[in-house]
Amino acid sequence: MAVYKINYWRLLRDGLAVVALAWCAMASSAERPNIIFILSDDHAVRAVSAYGDSLVQTPNIDRIAAGGMRFDRAYVGNAICGPSRATLLTGLHSHANGFYSNEWSGPFDGNQQTLPSLLQQSGYQTAVIGKWHLYSDPVGFDHWEVIDNVLEQGTYYNPAFRSPAGVKEATGYVADIVTDKSIAWMKQAKHAGKPFFLAGSTDRRNTGTKSISWRFIV
Repeated sequence: MAVYKINYWRLLRDGLAVVALAWCAMASSAERPNIIFILSDDHAVRAVSAYGDSLVQTPNIDRIAAGGMRFDRAYVGNAICGPSRATLLTGLHSHANGFYSNEWSGPFDGNQQTLPSLLQQSGYQTAVIGKWHLYSDPVGFDHWEVIDNVLEQGTYYNPAFRSPAGVKEATGYVADIVTDKSIAWMKQAKHAGKPFFLAGSTDRRNTGTKSISWRFIV
């Protein structure tokens, strides 16, 4: 079956990219903010107490929500692990970015235009740490350590991480490990004299009993 892209969406996307790049080129490093994108896995709105009527308390996330912007009507067109990540990276629906299924899409094509690539081109340090689940090595990131074992879903304890240096098993609870690695990278990045973008994805498998760790300090 042939897949057709809608030209006006492409024009809008490319136009916004040009504007973003022009703005970044004009701004000095001190004027450009550091960007931390935290993606958590497999939970509904009631798992974050900033939205009220929550089953758990998430004070650190609530603090971020109180000091920023809370989206009450945000929707996703393909609400499964890999495809939702591909959409976040590209700004494109699954039929346009090519990654529409966890099982049958093949590896994600990181050579297409993505947010980290645009930020990297405009002088940002970029990193992704944690769950990736796109079956390809990340592109557009200066630093990457992504969960590798169990079809890139990982395990609660002692998950394996893939990086340019190879695959290595870590010791501990997965969300704590992702948090520690992310904080360590940010401490290093803040001394480089350039703004940074970090995508930190805390992994929680689709089965099991232990709840996700919210110990991500921003």
